[in-house]
Amino acid sequence: MPKTKQQKQATISSLTEGLKQSKSAVFANFQGLKVSEAEELRKTCRKEGIKVLAAKKTLLKRACQEAALDNINPEVFAGGVASFFGADEVAPAKLVFNFAKTHEVVKLFGGVLEGKFIDEATVKSLALLPGKTELLGQMVGSLQAPISGFVNVLAGTLRNFVSVLSNISKAQA
Repeated sequence: MPKTKQQKQATISSLTEGLKQSKSAVFANFQGLKVSEAEELRKTCRKEGIKVLAAKKTLLKRACQEAALDNINPEVFAGGVASFFGADEVAPAKLVFNFAKTHEVVKLFGGVLEGKFIDEATVKSLALLPGKTELLGQMVGSLQAPISGFVNVLAGTLRNFVSVLSNISKAQA
């Protein structure tokens, strides 16, 4: 049954809102997935806080125009288009890229980062970057390394002093 104008307008407004409010978006084709696989993808997206919307290319084109992203033409994408929106710059790309590794029918088309269209290769390179929490963990480790090194140097000096005293006491005994 075809969608009514109200349903189409609601889809366009959801897509526009997703494009405007998310830090990044990824467009991919997941037609051909089994229902269980598609549900697995949606479940993973919900768990990661990524919003998924599947819509016709014409509706996505209108949403891109309303979001002032005129440089995106979804008509060139082959097959149906699913849009993945995330609050993190890397999360949608990483999730779709990793899912596409195990499911060959999923094909990346491109995405949006900071209001600009990025191609498939850029999405793949973005997916290979560590996530925000991983980067924060690495930064904390880098900040902590000099402090722990200094503590080890001080402890080593004390250990050496104690061993010298112990050797002196053994020599006198």
